[in-house]
Amino acid sequence: MYLLKVKLVFTALIVLVCVSFTPGDYANLASAAIPQPTPGKGLTEYRGVSIGMATDAVRGKLGNPKDKSDAMDLYMYGDTESAQFYYDASKSVTAIMITYSGDLKNAPLPKYVLGEDAEARPDGGIFKLVRFPKAGFWISYNRTVPPDSIVNIAFQKM
Repeated sequence: MYLLKVKLVFTALIVLVCVSFTPGDYANLASAAIPQPTPGKGLTEYRGVSIGMATDAVRGKLGNPKDKSDAMDLYMYGDTESAQFYYDASKSVTAIMITYSGDLKNAPLPKYVLGEDAEARPDGGIFKLVRFPKAGFWISYNRTVPPDSIVNIAFQKM
């Protein structure tokens, strides 16, 4: 149970860091050098749930969450996979955070998630964020350093 709480806090911190950045924070980047992905490459939903879906539709599709509130639902899929769905005031999905831990054999590879490869750092960790401006969201892939790796995949409304 303690490990689950640590994972949830870690996941929430990643979402808070990601959410705290705005498009203006990236203004200094050379936009011509940033590839512009198109919908159809990479994931666009998780277990049938996508950005913008209504809270009731999420719960209808996935069933009763382990924890729920007006702002967030938590679903657990065994000991190695969990998902958090964040809602805005209009009760629609604005962010999705998927966490794989322990045995990562079910965790998708970056190419499947992002639609392109993500190079591992020398320590084995991976982080990459890809924007889908036409679809109105971005996806990030984060794998912590082995051997006790955790994979976090985040979708965020732009």
